[in-house]
Amino acid sequence: MTKNVLTVSPYKYYVNGEWKESQSGQTIDILSPYLHEVIGKVQAITKKEVDEAIRFAHESQQKWAEASLQQRAAYLYKWADELVNMQEEMAEIIMKEVGKGRKDAQKEVVRTADFIRYTIEEALHMHGESMRGDSFPGGVASKLAITQRVPLGVVLAVAPFNYPVNLAAAKVAPALMAGNAVIFKPATQGSISGVKMIEALDKAGLPKGLVNLVTGRGSVIGDYLVEHEGINMISFTGGTNTGVRLAERAKMIPLVLELGGKDPGIVCDDADLHETASQIISGAFSYSGQRCTAIKRVLVHENVADELVSLLKAEVERLSVGSPEQESTIVPLIDDASADFVQGLVDDAVQKGATVVTGNKRDRNLIYPTLLDHVTGNMNVAWEEPFGPVLPIIRVRTDDEAVQIANKSEFGLQASVFTKDINRAFAIANKIDTGSVQINGRTERGPDHFPFIGVKKSGMGAQGIRKSLESMTREKVTVLNLA
Repeated sequence: MTKNVLTVSPYKYYVNGEWKESQSGQTIDILSPYLHEVIGKVQAITKKEVDEAIRFAHESQQKWAEASLQQRAAYLYKWADELVNMQEEMAEIIMKEVGKGRKDAQKEVVRTADFIRYTIEEALHMHGESMRGDSFPGGVASKLAITQRVPLGVVLAVAPFNYPVNLAAAKVAPALMAGNAVIFKPATQGSISGVKMIEALDKAGLPKGLVNLVTGRGSVIGDYLVEHEGINMISFTGGTNTGVRLAERAKMIPLVLELGGKDPGIVCDDADLHETASQIISGAFSYSGQRCTAIKRVLVHENVADELVSLLKAEVERLSVGSPEQESTIVPLIDDASADFVQGLVDDAVQKGATVVTGNKRDRNLIYPTLLDHVTGNMNVAWEEPFGPVLPIIRVRTDDEAVQIANKSEFGLQASVFTKDINRAFAIANKIDTGSVQINGRTERGPDHFPFIGVKKSGMGAQGIRKSLESMTREKVTVLNLA
């Protein structure tokens, strides 16, 4: 039996350094995806309480912007330490709330502390620049431009369920180090993990009002937050449909959006198939494929397709299936609606002629790992993001055909290319319309200091620690007129 660290009492939201219950008197049930029971409740706050949180954020941000980098760093170092101290408690909560294995959940918390520390160091080593006036034709030596980066104000940070701590802190930490205040809106399924992350920040003694945690129904506060005149920048990670809607409503506010993907694994006929199969399985099925960077389709040269499919089948059938408490690779999806969607993609493919190599079995919201061969362009699974453990195999005749199919997608997050020929790898990589291309490795987010970019409907703007610091600041020029 696991120790129950969750509570039946509703969790409070966090504003101006205080934990409060909403005046709405309403809460939202958080249902465990594998226990199938309510493991906690979070506040459903009102628009008036959103106004209050944003007002406090603006008031505190003005003084915070004047604090030195070393002063800001001191609080964030303490935050990282508190997260490490709370790692076991937080891992238990992440496991129960989003169905992630405890070891992976604990790694997420430790990785988050590392992320915060690296963010501090990166911010400490970012410097402005100066420009001489006479370096331009006709310019004058008496002018000197000094460029520095200044905070934007109040950042709205909206995090997803699948990495409820790491991808939340990946927004909050750069925002704070850059001199901003933050309104943090966790995913509803992930809110308790978000509460615990902010508890660690509160223990670090961060000045009141700088970070405010808001929980509530999207139908009540979602659009209200996005359109609020007190929000100066939005960093969002989540579904593409929500991201597109957000972009339409945000208007002139700076945005960084990390959305969905349909990452292809392109397998050439000269690839090391054993290593390729290992990378594909890890990339496609870890955490049941509930990763925006999961490999979500394989485009394999027909000459090696049979051998690769045989290797993949053997690997898939070795995957552990069950509960996150047993550290299973394949765990129940986040909710029944997600499982329904994934099953619908499989059913559509089978109806249209795809071959079920293995899988196509379901128990409530637990979808067994499914490998589909002979997938064609008229099947929805060839194009739609499942966010679940289903992998379609599309056979191609040439590298160019693989690139054409890869680029036809509305998504453009990452891609993998598997080949022993480095020149061939770069030739393919240069033609793929994605933010990143992995050569002989699975698609994945990290390391966290690498630029992380989505194009087309996979997002806009860039993340990665330095890129996030830059996106949460703007350049300001002061011109010194010398005598």
